[in-house]
Amino acid sequence: MATPVFPELPIEGLTPPKKGPSLIVQGGILLALTLVAAGMGWATGGQLTPTGGATPQAEAPADAHGASGGHGEAKSGGHGGGGEHGEAAAPLLPGHPMVVPLAPINVNLAAPSDVWLRLELALEFPNTPEPGVADSVHQDLLAFTRTLKLYQIEGPRGIVHLKADLDERAKLRSAGKVARVLIRTMLFE
Repeated sequence: MATPVFPELPIEGLTPPKKGPSLIVQGGILLALTLVAAGMGWATGGQLTPTGGATPQAEAPADAHGASGGHGEAKSGGHGGGGEHGEAAAPLLPGHPMVVPLAPINVNLAAPSDVWLRLELALEFPNTPEPGVADSVHQDLLAFTRTLKLYQIEGPRGIVHLKADLDERAKLRSAGKVARVLIRTMLFE
């Protein structure tokens, strides 16, 4: 019979290694954490969705019939038909804002004067806008952007301040008829 190369020596004070939690306990903890995360995601999603009452699925058939003219109704505006100032063509649904895109603004900044800014903006109206309001707001925002300096709009805080200034000027020029200004594109050259 062969003798082992390393005979077992008794070691005093050494206890067997402790086993971790069982797989059932680990699975239960994983399931509990998953449920907590799902609940937090659901609650956050509920706070972020608009509370207009109608869901996007309920609005889709109304837009499809209105855009195609399925009931023989004549629609003014439309894509390509355009309003007098390129105003939005979709019919205004109760409780839904109307968004009017503005012509792009291309200006050089006040300082440094060799930096150009291109802004594509849109105005959000809570109701149907009066004719000419979008044009007067556009001219005022154009004049305002010519006074900007690069250091005023650098970084995230600068963009937030620019957005607040644009909103304030639009509300003042339109006598409160503009809900807010939407920045679609902002480029520096």
